[in-house]
Amino acid sequence: MRRVAFATLGLFLLSSQPAAALGVSPYLPLNLNPEIEREIERVLILGDKPVLTRPIAAATVLDALPQACKIDVALCQRVRRFLDRYMNPAAITHLSVESSISSGAQAALPNRYGLTTESDWQVSATGHWQPGDHALLSLGGIAYKGGFVPQGSILSLGFDRAQLDIGYRSHWFSPLTDSSMLLSTEAATMPSVTLSNYAPLTRFGLHYEAFLARMSESDTILFQGERTSGHPRLAGFHLSMEPASGWAIGVNRLMQYGGGPRGGNSLRDLLDAFFQPSQFDNVDVASASQFGNQTASFTSRFLFTGKTPFAVYFEYAGEDTSHGNNYLLGNAALSVGIHLPRLWRTLDLTYEASEWQNTWYTNAVYGDGLTNDGHVIGHWAGDDRKFGDGVGGQSHMLRVGWEPRFGGLMQLRLRTLANESYSQVAYERAYDAMLSYSRDWRQFAIGGEVSAGRNVFGGSFSWAGAFIRYPADAFSSSSLDYVASTTADSMGVVFVDAGINANKVLIDLSAALERTRTATSLAPHFAVGARRAVSNRSDLGVRLELDNIDGHALVGVRLLDYRYRFSGPLALSAFAGAARYDLATPAYGQYLGIGGQWRDVVDGWDLALDLRKAINVARDHLLPGDPPNVGSRADSFYDVASATVYLSRRF
Repeated sequence: MRRVAFATLGLFLLSSQPAAALGVSPYLPLNLNPEIEREIERVLILGDKPVLTRPIAAATVLDALPQACKIDVALCQRVRRFLDRYMNPAAITHLSVESSISSGAQAALPNRYGLTTESDWQVSATGHWQPGDHALLSLGGIAYKGGFVPQGSILSLGFDRAQLDIGYRSHWFSPLTDSSMLLSTEAATMPSVTLSNYAPLTRFGLHYEAFLARMSESDTILFQGERTSGHPRLAGFHLSMEPASGWAIGVNRLMQYGGGPRGGNSLRDLLDAFFQPSQFDNVDVASASQFGNQTASFTSRFLFTGKTPFAVYFEYAGEDTSHGNNYLLGNAALSVGIHLPRLWRTLDLTYEASEWQNTWYTNAVYGDGLTNDGHVIGHWAGDDRKFGDGVGGQSHMLRVGWEPRFGGLMQLRLRTLANESYSQVAYERAYDAMLSYSRDWRQFAIGGEVSAGRNVFGGSFSWAGAFIRYPADAFSSSSLDYVASTTADSMGVVFVDAGINANKVLIDLSAALERTRTATSLAPHFAVGARRAVSNRSDLGVRLELDNIDGHALVGVRLLDYRYRFSGPLALSAFAGAARYDLATPAYGQYLGIGGQWRDVVDGWDLALDLRKAINVARDHLLPGDPPNVGSRADSFYDVASATVYLSRRF
C-alpha cells in the first residue's frame, strides 16, 4: 500500500511543469443535487465535451460554456451562476436537508451512497477553502439514519495535468448517468489517494485517473484455506482519449486485493496481475499466485451537435477474462444510453439499458465480493438480489425532465430490473416510478419527490420526501433563449441501414465436443446510427445493428465507427465494438469489421458492403441441458462471420 502510494506521489511530482500550469479544480456534486447535475450534463453535450468519468471538475464545465452558450443562453446563465461560488477562495458549495417517509419493503436507494428507505432523513453539505492556485481543501459529508459518509472531504494538490486528491473522493467509471458496472456511488465512498488530470494531454485529448482505496472490513477473505478478516484494497485505473471533437473512448480497470493476512501485495504483484490477469488472477483460489479480483471495461461517448443535439454512449465490461486471453472480457456486461438535452424547448430525455452475465460482484477469494459497507460498488441492481447470488440480469431506465411555463423543474424516472430465471431464487421483475418537482425560493431550491414500486422478491414499497437545498438552481422561467447551432463543426447525419447478410457460425460448445460450422445462410439486416465529420476526409460515429443469425438475433454495437471519404463517391470504413447473441442465455463477445461504400447512388442514399466478425461470443453453462464442463472450462464459444450488402438512408 505504501509503495503504491509513494509511486503515485512520484508520478505526481515528476509529471508536467507546474509553473506553467493551471491550478487544481474542485469537483461538482455527484448524485447529490439532481437538478443542477441535469443542467451540467446538458451543458457538456451542447458544449461538445464528452465525459467518461465522474465527478466532473468545475473547470471542465467552464471550458464547455462558451460553445454551449451559442445554443442555449438561459441554460448557460443558470450554470454559470452555480459555478460562481466555486471560483471564490472559500464558499459553501452545497447544502441539502431532506425528510422522508416510507412503507413496505425496505431497500437501498440507487446511487445514494448507502442510503436506504429505512432512513427518514438525510443531510449533505460541501464547502471549500483554496489558499492558492495549487492547493484546495474541501470538507463535506452525507449523514443519514444509521450512517455517515465524509463524502467530499478532500485535500487537493497540484495542477490541471496532475491533481492529487487525498480523502473521500467519489469515483464513477462509466459514461452512463444512472448506473456504472465497475464503480458508482451505490456504496459509501472509500478513503483513497487519486491522481488525475482535468486538462487534456497532447493533441489526442488524453485523460487518466489512478487511485488506491481502502475498502470496509470483511470477515470472509480466503487465505490458506480459511476465512479471515481485513480491509481489502481497491486499485482503479482509467485512461481515455478524445482524438476528435465530440468523441471519446476509454478503458477502465479495478483490482481488489490484499486485506488481513493476505497482506498489501507488492507493486510488482500489482503490475503482474494488471498486465497478465489470466496468469495471476483468474487461477485456482488455493494457488499462491492468486492475486485477488478484477473487473475491466471499454467505454465510449459520441456527441451529435446538429439541429437536435444528443449523446450516445456505451460501456462494455467484463468481470473476468475469456478463453485464457488477457485482453478478452469474460462474464460480460453491455450498457447503452442516449441523452437528448433539448426536446421541444422544455423537455429533455434520457434512456439507458444494461445487461450482464453471471458472477458479477461475487468472488471466491472475497466472500463479500465487490461491496463496501454492505452495498455493491457498481450497478445498483447488484443490491436487488439475494446476497452472494451472482445471477445475470437486465435493467432499463427512462428519465424525462420538463420545465413548465409556471416555473420550476419536474422529472419523471422509470426503472425496471429482471434477474435471469436460472437462479435458484424465484425472482420477479422489479420496477419503480419516481416523480419529483423543485423550484426556487429566495436563495434555496425547495421540492419533493414520491416513488413506488416492487422489488425482485415481490415486495411492494413506497417512498416520499421533501427537501430544501442551497444554492438555488434558478428554474424560475421557461422563456428559454434557445438557438439551433449552425456552426460547421456541428454538422452530422443520422442514418438507417437495410439490406441482407450472408453468414456462417463456428460453434465450440465444449472441450469434449468437436467444433461445428453452420452452412451459409441469408438473413435481413437493419441498423441505425449517427456520424459527424472530424476532418476534411474522415468521419466518426456509432451504430447499432440487428441481424438474424442461425435463427437467433445478433445485436452488434459499434463503439468505434470510422469512415474515410475519397475525393470521388467511394469511402472505406473500419469498426470495433461488442456483440450480443440471443441464445438460451445471452452470449457476448467482440465485434469488428471493415467495409466499403458508394456514396449518393441516389441523392441521400448510399450503397455499402461490410465484412464483419463477432469473435469469442461466450456464454457460461448455467442450464440443465448445457454441454458438459471439462476441467476449468465451463462455457461455449461462437464465432460469427458475415458479409452484408445494404442501402443506407441519411437524414
